[in-house]
Order: sequence, then structure tokens, then C-alpha cells
Amino acid sequence: MSIRIFAPIAVSAILIASLAAQETPQKTFKVSTNTVALYATVTDAEKRLVPDLVQDDFEVYDNGKLQTLTSFDNKPQPISVVVMLDTSGSMTLALDLVKAAAEQFLLRLMPDDQGMVGAFNDKIEFHPEGFTNSRDMLVRSLKDLDFGYPTRLYDAVNESMSQLKPLQGRKVVLVFTDGDDNSSKVGSGHVTDRGRLEEVMVYSVGLENEYFDGARRVRSSPDRGLKRLSEETGGGFFLLKKTDELTSTFTRVAQELHSQYVVGFTPQVLDGKIHKLEVRLKKPGMVARARKSYVATSEPTTEK
Repeated sequence: MSIRIFAPIAVSAILIASLAAQETPQKTFKVSTNTVALYATVTDAEKRLVPDLVQDDFEVYDNGKLQTLTSFDNKPQPISVVVMLDTSGSMTLALDLVKAAAEQFLLRLMPDDQGMVGAFNDKIEFHPEGFTNSRDMLVRSLKDLDFGYPTRLYDAVNESMSQLKPLQGRKVVLVFTDGDDNSSKVGSGHVTDRGRLEEVMVYSVGLENEYFDGARRVRSSPDRGLKRLSEETGGGFFLLKKTDELTSTFTRVAQELHSQYVVGFTPQVLDGKIHKLEVRLKKPGMVARARKSYVATSEPTTEK
């Protein structure tokens, strides 16, 4: 699996310092050993984010059994995020718009967040400096994305998870594509299993795109496995039909990630098996989106 690295990118330290000074520091959510933590996005009937719920509004079910909640927080939690953009041939005309939309997401990261920008086509590339909380550096790195032709979508998500694996805390992959995976060595099932085991939330933005392939007009659609991957890991899936929806969608993802509730429970059985999860709300008209499963192991997880 080939991985390319971006050229070094300059940092504007003065700009970052002034931006960071305007933000309120975030608090890391602590949980006890073997606590299962779920990050839940709550929306009302009009799809608006709901910010003012309390612990008693939530119910969590493990394999259909109601659990006693042992932890709860509604404050923004720091995230480590990899933003992976499809730069295959079909994206030639739309890539500038995608970069502009991704920039809006990156500018909304908070001081305690950290991110990395990457791209995929027939290659997979990441920023050489690793994760950074410098929004200036992240935005600048968007300008150096290369084009290619085949689409290694699931390899790209899999490699993004590898970048996140050594880190502690909350892990997110935000991936954008306009086509089917046609060149990966791993499939959607493998990536879904890994996301469940390593507790990585995957957000995916798919664009139905139309482009000229050199011979005729071609219409592309995002890979069907993306929706299930996002649903299983608790992220959102956004299917776009127009490029003018890109900026609002990337902005929405940033808003969701900083508006989620975290609820935790201590599992009654640690059998090493996959358990189904469900988050319900007692208030009518509201829906919670969170990861749908976890692996009930006895390995300690002391910080989320």
C-alpha cells in the first residue's frame, strides 16, 4: 500500500495564537475502567441539533437490555480528526470547491482539537508533520493535494485509522468522495470492524458528480458501503447532489462534533463478543445517533 507525504508547510504562529486565545479550553471526559462511552448526536424533528438535554433524558441499551448510566457530559470534547479527500480524476472540476468546504471545517476546530489532512486516489498521502492543532497549517496543507485516477477509498479510511491508533481520546475520520471504491486492498467490512474495535467515528460526505472522462459524460455516485460504515461507528452520512451544498455540510459536521453528548455505562458482561447498542431519548420527537455496537472486552479504557 503506497503512502505519499506532502511537502513541508509553513506555520503562521501569530495567527494561531490569536485564534486560540479567543476559544475556551475544552475539558477531556474521564471514564472509569471498562466504561463504554457513546458520543451521541441529538436532533429534533426539523434536524436541528438539541443542546440542552440532561442525563435523565437518555436511555442506553446493550443487546436490548437497559443499562444504568454511570457517566454523562454535554460539554464539547477534544477530538483527533483525519480529513481525507478524494482527489481522483472525477474530482478535477469540483476539487477547489471541496477544498474550500474542508477549510471551513478546519477553521472550526477548537484549540484542544488536533487534525491531519490527507488525500487519496491511486495513492494515499498525509501531512508529514503528523497531527497539529494549528488551523493555519491544516488549511495550507489543502493546497498541496495531488490528483490521481483509481479510487482507494477504504484503503484511505483504513490508513487514517492507523494514523489515529497511537492517540488517546476521541478519534474521528471525515472522508469525502464522489465515487465507488475501485482499487482498495481492504473492504468496507474490514474497515467497519476496525472502527468498532478501535472506537473510531467515521463521518462521510458523498457527492453525486458528473464529469467528462475524455470520451463521454459520466455520472458518479459515492460508494454504497459508506453509509453503513458511518452508521455503525456513530458518524453521519451526507449524500449531496450539488456542489453548493459542500460548505454547509462540512460546517454541519464541525457543529455536530462539538455538540455531542457523551454517555457511559459499565457493561455487565465482558465476553469478548460484539454487542449491539441503542441510544433512546425519553422526550418525543428527538432522535439520537451514536455507534451501534462495541466489543465487550476487559481491556481498560481510562480516557475517552
